[in-house]
Amino acid sequence: MIDEDAVKIIHRLHKFGYKAYIVGGGVRDLLLGRKPKDFDVVTNATPNQIKKIFNNCRIIGRRFKIVHILFKGKVIEVSTFRSLPEHRFEKPVEDQDYLIKRDNKFGTPQEDAARRDFTINALYYDIRNDSIVDYVGGYEDIQSRQLRVIGNPDISFREDPVRMLRAVKFAVLLGLKIDRGTSKSIKKNVHELEKASSSRMLEEYNKIFRTWRTSLIFQGMAQNSLLEVLFKEAFEKERRKNPDFGDKFLETRVGKRLVIADKLLSEREELTPQIFYALLFSDLSEESLTKKSGGHLVASLKQALEPIFQRLGTPKKDKERLIKVFASQERFTHTEDDKASQNNFFRKKDFFYDAFYVFKINAIADNNDQALQSAFFWEISLRKRPVLPNSIGGGGGGARKEGSGRPNRNRKEREGGGGRFKDRNRKGRQNGEGSKQQPEASSEDSDSNDSD
Repeated sequence: MIDEDAVKIIHRLHKFGYKAYIVGGGVRDLLLGRKPKDFDVVTNATPNQIKKIFNNCRIIGRRFKIVHILFKGKVIEVSTFRSLPEHRFEKPVEDQDYLIKRDNKFGTPQEDAARRDFTINALYYDIRNDSIVDYVGGYEDIQSRQLRVIGNPDISFREDPVRMLRAVKFAVLLGLKIDRGTSKSIKKNVHELEKASSSRMLEEYNKIFRTWRTSLIFQGMAQNSLLEVLFKEAFEKERRKNPDFGDKFLETRVGKRLVIADKLLSEREELTPQIFYALLFSDLSEESLTKKSGGHLVASLKQALEPIFQRLGTPKKDKERLIKVFASQERFTHTEDDKASQNNFFRKKDFFYDAFYVFKINAIADNNDQALQSAFFWEISLRKRPVLPNSIGGGGGGARKEGSGRPNRNRKEREGGGGRFKDRNRKGRQNGEGSKQQPEASSEDSDSNDSD
């Protein structure tokens, strides 16, 4: 089940005298009886040494340089063993900032394993003798289906706060239980997430939206206090009035919307990242519109949402699209047949598809019969779907087949990452994972110590 190109890479590294192993999520998934979505390689060869061996590669990354070896339709990531940060050899200091900003010191296999995120992601597979190399107890944790941070969780989460979000995501997707010490540390260090790179956080959110388990992951985030920092504006009132917010998250308005969105994805509907963001902030947009004065609808929305967009690091084009989605919600209640030309004009808007699904999901979640009738009108009368511009994940648009109420699912739409989440492999979808896409060389370091 191991990718033959990953095996070729390892054999070639061995041929030039280097050590090399399969590492991370591929090993973990095989031991969990799951089909890995990709395979990463770790070696004692430095990025420059790797580049001399492989012509089809490029070095990427800022915080830690890694190598992407390019094959037709896929990328295999090769990283160098890293050393432990110097503060790991010292007594922890409570208020010390341990956030890792630069990380290009190379080390041994033992050090590399010890500085990864979770024990289940720190296993090496040696293809020469078909053995698992385990320095941190990850094999036992997989057998007991436990998710545990390597070393001191307080230090680990302060080194890389995104690990807290990933802990919840992995627990839900892999059916693991977060161990007590890790869970306690997440709640203690949750405000460290404010230091995390906004681009990395947006990347993690978009991965979550593709899983078909967004509602359950957000429930886990609520139970572990992450929503006190992440999307805090959307949940502040609910958290204050509901002492059981975490356990009853799926009963909240946002929770109900996310459950419906997951169900639509499972039914082969296509949802963009902007739809999910809109579902999270629908209550805030409604609240801002009730306070607007003088009919300045867009201005009111911008005033309410701009601080949130700034904190999240939302790209400008996505901010503008979300404002249009919220501003157009009331338009869906107008279904007069004598305004067919106006309705057709509205349908041609580039944001129509996102806006319609937000309206429809809200109508279902609120069990609003009148809104459901309006949604039905727009859905059955759809003839053509406008071409969608690139969204967070990049990609293209598509058109509806004449007379069809569902999108035309051509290959480009399915695989382009185009803002619509689609995966041809149903088994992969059930596992809650998407395909690995080839990133741009200038992209943010994907943090090779963390294995999706």
